[in-house]
Amino acid sequence: MVAIRLEKPWQELAGVHDLPGHMGVFELADARGQVIYVGFAGGRSQFGLRGEVTAAVAQMPTAIGFRVEVTTAYLTRWQELLMVHRADHGQLPVGNGALTGLGRLSPA
Repeated sequence: MVAIRLEKPWQELAGVHDLPGHMGVFELADARGQVIYVGFAGGRSQFGLRGEVTAAVAQMPTAIGFRVEVTTAYLTRWQELLMVHRADHGQLPVGNGALTGLGRLSPA
């Protein structure tokens, strides 16, 4: 069975510099461990996950942790994580604002 939620452990922000330059998705968390942003590093992302997580942390001063998943299906996985978050919490993460055209999921 494949997990639909990103269930990897949270890492401290100091570990951002050790991230690979791969494509993938990531989540940022606040001090309560709540997801505040879901992002992705695609084929046009400079320095891959390392670059995108660094840039997102700079825009989210309340972020204290991150977790990543390396995947070439980053856009599909990004949308999936956003839909799961909305299904679980009734809204998107605060840092993602309003996105149009996002489908609906009913995860178990």
